[in-house]
Amino acid sequence: MDIALFCRVVMPTKFLLKALFASLLIAFLAAPASAQAPEIRMDLSGRWVINDELSDNTDDKVEEAIEAGGGKGSRGFFNRQEDFYRGGPPEHELYDRISYDDVLTIEVNVPELRFTYEDNFQRVFHSDGRRRRASATGFYSEGGTDFSSGLFEDNSLVVEGRPRDGGFTIETYTLESSGNRLRIEMTIQPDSFREPIELVRYFDRAE
Repeated sequence: MDIALFCRVVMPTKFLLKALFASLLIAFLAAPASAQAPEIRMDLSGRWVINDELSDNTDDKVEEAIEAGGGKGSRGFFNRQEDFYRGGPPEHELYDRISYDDVLTIEVNVPELRFTYEDNFQRVFHSDGRRRRASATGFYSEGGTDFSSGLFEDNSLVVEGRPRDGGFTIETYTLESSGNRLRIEMTIQPDSFREPIELVRYFDRAE
């Protein structure tokens, strides 16, 4: 074997392959960092508008919960009236807002979060365990409050709501599509329901 030829041809090729492998490994390890999901603490703020095509139909999900609890839905097969189950007793206002409103404005100033729904219904709470009430102008003049608290966890925001009827909500907020879509997965348990309402809604970021 020509040792000189081996050193000139084989050895450089070996080093070249090592360098190529190292660069590919670095690129592979760096790829997840560049493709990370949006940071929800930074990107959650904004005005969000419902995406009806992707979202569950709230009336359908309410009816499923009623029937799962042994009741019978009151819409009828041919009644497709929009927001049919909206508008129960006043203490159900928070349930209606999170499950029916089509526009949501979110302001994040950690630890405080402010959610503003339609008709200027505001919900203010904290991500450090403190509870704050939700209110709308004049709505609670008869007394009673709703309370909410939040927690940032695994790049999501988990919110627990305690409406004044004695029920609860668990809402998980995550961002998709490079931060331009908001997914809200909800478990809604009014005190008068035997089974919870399971609902997923999608909102697109408004320009």
